[in-house]
Amino acid sequence: MESVVRLMFDNEFYRGKRVFVTGHTGFKGTWLCRILIHAGAIVTGYSLEPPTKPDLFSISGVENKMTSVIGDIRDLERLQKAFQAAQPELVFHLAAQPIVRDSYKSPRYTYETNVMGTVNILECVRTSGSTKSVLNITTDKVYHNNEWAWGYRENEPLDGFDPYSNSKSCSELVTHSYINSFFQNAGIAVSTARAGNVIGGGDFANDRIVPDCVRAVMNGKSIGVRNPNSVRPYQHVLEPLAVYLMIAEKQYKDSSFAGSYNVGPDECDCITTGELVDLFCKHWGSEAVWENQAEAGAPHEANFLKLDCSKLKSTFGWKPRWHIDECMEMVCRFSRIWLADGDVEAEMDAEIREFEGE
Repeated sequence: MESVVRLMFDNEFYRGKRVFVTGHTGFKGTWLCRILIHAGAIVTGYSLEPPTKPDLFSISGVENKMTSVIGDIRDLERLQKAFQAAQPELVFHLAAQPIVRDSYKSPRYTYETNVMGTVNILECVRTSGSTKSVLNITTDKVYHNNEWAWGYRENEPLDGFDPYSNSKSCSELVTHSYINSFFQNAGIAVSTARAGNVIGGGDFANDRIVPDCVRAVMNGKSIGVRNPNSVRPYQHVLEPLAVYLMIAEKQYKDSSFAGSYNVGPDECDCITTGELVDLFCKHWGSEAVWENQAEAGAPHEANFLKLDCSKLKSTFGWKPRWHIDECMEMVCRFSRIWLADGDVEAEMDAEIREFEGE
């Protein structure tokens, strides 16, 4: 059977293409680079040093197979130098300060990174002359959240509550302005992708529920869950990455595909954080247990959030590949291999092949 991923994007399209990835040392960026490298793309990454210790970038084997430039997305001069050297045909912008609770601690840094970082990469595109396809990856949290039971659509108002979410709303508006002002008649197709909460092996971030689960069992502790009743559109990291690659390819070939797209799971896989941790405990085994650690007076985070992905489905015939139970099985499998000092590179490749249906 032909794989779901290959129905979505063509590996051969990326062979020999020059691709620029911001935020390549992060969790999603590392997975994306590994897929691109396997497809034969010429990849340049621009990012800060990996944001965690340990980190997926260092153990994934991608660094010596691409050009990795360590730099701050706020540093326009350094970014332009790397961009001009790469002369990319396609750009994936993932660099961000991505943690809601950290945005309360460092709001200015969050806005500088997420808003001016977007301005900087779009300035590089505007002045380079090499780029034909750009994808700005934002978040499901860009919408004004009414805490309602149905999913947000791409035409809903953008007005994130906290500094992280709001800065990503601003990033969307910046992108829209650059499209209207500079790119529409310049042969440059630009889209934004608003992805739900991603999970997967190799995420070591603070204040994310799955890394918190792994750290807890590694240290023989119960898993503390701050918001067990919050509903989120959880999905495996390979789901949105395959969509990003598809959108970038499709709009490269036909700019009419450019736009804004939600990327999330089906309704059945929008579950509470408590249910997600239950799945982790199920696949990890009896030593994994969790407890409710709701914090009085904690910073605001949305309680209910879903995405309507009808546009993505109707435009491209897309559908999610894995259900949430399968996603968590993959997370636990990867984590056990990493904890046993196993072959992480082989596991990443195996998961990519399984996702592709091989």
